[in-house]
Amino acid sequence: MKFLIDNWMLISVALASGALLLWPVVQGAAVSGLSAANAVQLINREKAVVVDVCETEEFAAGHVGGAKNIPLGQLETRLPEVVKNKALPLILVCATGARANRALATAKKLGYEKAQVLAGGLKSWKDANLPLEKA
Repeated sequence: MKFLIDNWMLISVALASGALLLWPVVQGAAVSGLSAANAVQLINREKAVVVDVCETEEFAAGHVGGAKNIPLGQLETRLPEVVKNKALPLILVCATGARANRALATAKKLGYEKAQVLAGGLKSWKDANLPLEKA
């Protein structure tokens, strides 16, 4: 007990540094996104709307079947006119998931509370051997 009292500062620093080391793991688990298999289930069972936030050329090269293309720069203005029903689940997709994660904040701000990101983006969709459409 004397050791704990004498070294309380060192113990608190050790606990704080351990918490900071674990923070990225905890944060990554919380916002990792939707797997390709879960996305398919959401599309089939709950009629989720897929929005691809890639640029038009990337979208034409290959995209999730039935996805609507709204480039990230136009998302705030075009999303409410393309997806009118805010109660439907919304799946945001891009090539790797980075742009879709930025788009998630915009979608939530616009009132799409059921918006989610496809983890790994179109790459994870391809890795799961799911079909692509080309325009």
